Amino acid sequence: MFERFTRDARQAVKLAQENARRLNHHFIGSEHVLLGLLDQPETVSARLLARHGLDHERAYRAVFDMIPPKGSEHIDADALETIGIDLSAIREKVEAAFGPGALDRPPQRDHRGRRLSGRHIPFTPPAKKALELSLREAIALKHDHIADGHILLGILRAGPGPARRVLSEIDVDLETLRRELVAEMG
Repeated sequence: MFERFTRDARQAVKLAQENARRLNHHFIGSEHVLLGLLDQPETVSARLLARHGLDHERAYRAVFDMIPPKGSEHIDADALETIGIDLSAIREKVEAAFGPGALDRPPQRDHRGRRLSGRHIPFTPPAKKALELSLREAIALKHDHIADGHILLGILRAGPGPARRVLSEIDVDLETLRRELVAEMG
C-alpha cells in the first residue's frame, strides 16, 4: 500500500512518528498522523484544516493535553511552566539541533523482554485503520495514488478516536470538511 503514497503522504507518516517521539508516546495514533499532516502547511489537508481553525501548534497542544507524556515528565512540565519555562519549546530546540528523539529515554522492552529499537514505534489499531481507509478513499475517488488528503479522509472515516476528538474540540464540522476535501482533490 505504501508504494501508492505520494511524497507528501509518506512525509506525513514520517512526521507522525516524529511527533509521537516528541510527545514521548510509545505508539503512533491517529492523532500523530493528524499532526504529521499539519506539519506540512503547503498540502491540501493542512490548508483546509487551517481554514477550519486548526494548525499544528493548536493540535499539538490538544494532543499533549489529551495524552500526557509517560511518567512524571507531565508533572515536571507543569511545574516548570508555572515559573515560565516551556519544556516543549526546549525539547523542540534540542531536537532541532540534535535530531528528533534526542531527549528520548533508552529503548523499552517488549512483552517478551526483548529490547525494542528506538527507531520503530508501532501504529495503534485506529491509526492503521485510518491509513487503510485512505486507500479505500483513493479508490472511491478513482485515484491511482494516496495523497495527504486521502489520509485525512481516512481519519474522518475511521470513526471516533483521538484525531477526531481534536477536530471536534475546535468545532470542525466533519461532514463539511469531508465535502471540501473531496472537492479540493477533484
